[in-house]
Order: sequence, then C-alpha cells, then structure tokens
Amino acid sequence: MPHTMSAKKRLRQNARRRAANRALRSQLRTVVRKARETAAKAPRDAATEQALRIACSELDKAARKGLIKKNEADRRKARLALLRDRSAAAK
Repeated sequence: MPHTMSAKKRLRQNARRRAANRALRSQLRTVVRKARETAAKAPRDAATEQALRIACSELDKAARKGLIKKNEADRRKARLALLRDRSAAAK
C-alpha cells in the first residue's frame, strides 16, 4: 500500500488509465477482428472496404494516444491490406 499522498494519487491515476486503456484495446481488437473476418469472406466487397477503413482509423487513433506504437499500427494496416489482396486473388 502506498504511504505518501503522491503515491496514493499515482495509484488512483494508474487504475483509471489502466481501465481506459483496456477498453480502448478491447475495442481495437474487435474492430480489427471484424475487418479480418469480412476480408476473408468477401475481399472486394463494399463492407470489406468500410471495415478496413474503420480498422485503419482506429489503429491510427490508438497510435496517437500511445496505446500502440506508430510502426505497429502501420504494420497491422499493411497486413490487413495484404490479407484483403490475397483473399481477392484466391477467389
């Protein structure tokens, strides 16, 4: 348990930030998962393009907020696009 006032405050801040980060990370995972599923089903569908656009936007937001690093966001976006393109080539 923290003893000083500043340590107690830091504990409260960390708990709030952890809860916010968990919610954002969960939302990010959900959006990326939906984009993967739609890309696998119908690669050149309008719904797939919309899902990819939303996923890219959410990844960029997460990178701006410091939830993930910028290079990680870029890598994930590239892999999503590659999945869409490979699925389109296979069908």
